Amino acid sequence: MTAGVAADERLARAALTRVIEPGDENAGRWLREYGARGLMDRLTSPDRSGGDALREAGPRRISGLRARAKAAAPERDLSVIAGIGGRFVCPGDQEWPTQLDDLGTARPIGLWVRGRPDLRLWSLRSVAIVGARACTPYGAHMAASISSGLAERGWVVTSGAAYGVDGAAHRGALASDGATVAVLACGVDVVYPPGHAELVRRIAEQGLVVGELAPGDHPTRSRFVLRNRVIAALTRGTVVVEAEYRSGSLVTARSAQRLGRFTMGVPGPATSGLSAGVHELLRGEGVLVTDAAEVAELVGDMGDLAPVRRGPVLARDLLDPLGGRILDAFPGRGALGVRDIARETATTADEALGKLYELHSLGFVQRQGDGWQLTPRTTSGDGARRAGT
Repeated sequence: MTAGVAADERLARAALTRVIEPGDENAGRWLREYGARGLMDRLTSPDRSGGDALREAGPRRISGLRARAKAAAPERDLSVIAGIGGRFVCPGDQEWPTQLDDLGTARPIGLWVRGRPDLRLWSLRSVAIVGARACTPYGAHMAASISSGLAERGWVVTSGAAYGVDGAAHRGALASDGATVAVLACGVDVVYPPGHAELVRRIAEQGLVVGELAPGDHPTRSRFVLRNRVIAALTRGTVVVEAEYRSGSLVTARSAQRLGRFTMGVPGPATSGLSAGVHELLRGEGVLVTDAAEVAELVGDMGDLAPVRRGPVLARDLLDPLGGRILDAFPGRGALGVRDIARETATTADEALGKLYELHSLGFVQRQGDGWQLTPRTTSGDGARRAGT
């Protein structure tokens, strides 16, 4: 953290995380116009005249904001976060990830952070992996596999610490001794979901736990949805692994698209409702990915290419055109004479005979009396080939 942010500005921003809900664009405009200290002054002014500048929000809302501002105790919150080895990061700090500024007036007021690594540096090379909470074993496997592969390549895996795909993504990165960031929809000292207490503890030790909400704040449905914009903005791209049509993971993907980030999807069975949302994403601007190499190729630097995928090279693939034509001339069973082969392949008997001896040395054909036939291995392979073409 640098001294670039004045102490009273940091204190005001910490207080405002108690006052303003994440993603509130009206409040974002007020912050831009008055600054954090100016906004808190208007919300805490005893004569209430400061509220006139915020009148477009309506008297009922202004009253609610003023009540929250009165109850805010930023010194206590900063003490709590310091007590668990954390910190409060503001715009203007060296650690502030400037890609969050792409959110405009929906930019977080600040971020409460647990963990030793530098959030800004980690965010420069990070990928979000999100998906269904009630994922299938396939979804959990793909999330963990992709995360592990990305971690081994030096990428930071960012997710939301939820059950299902999120948890599998974090565990995949941790299993490879890699870097992972959990963005919570509650205070960073609050364990949610409760079943992930050990996972969140491990992330805080090995990676980073991040949240917009002050210590002790609880999650709500709207906070989960709004948290997703932070995941999208912090990362270079978002990978969705299993998501229904109505899914918070697709909210993250759409946020990533609006921000100009890469959006990717892992395909599943066409009959799976849990993959329906992913497939719809892939029918639009999403890019299909199946492993970490393909993700890294998309979001990484020039030359960071996934290996070329191709089927196995068979021995007959290496034959010259005449050798291939001669093999194709043979029936599945029975033998052919040299002249018959020459006629079928439009070549001379001498050329056919020379090529037959070459094919014999390679194990493709064998002598049968005065004729030639495919070896049993070739016959079996040729039958499979003919059925597959």
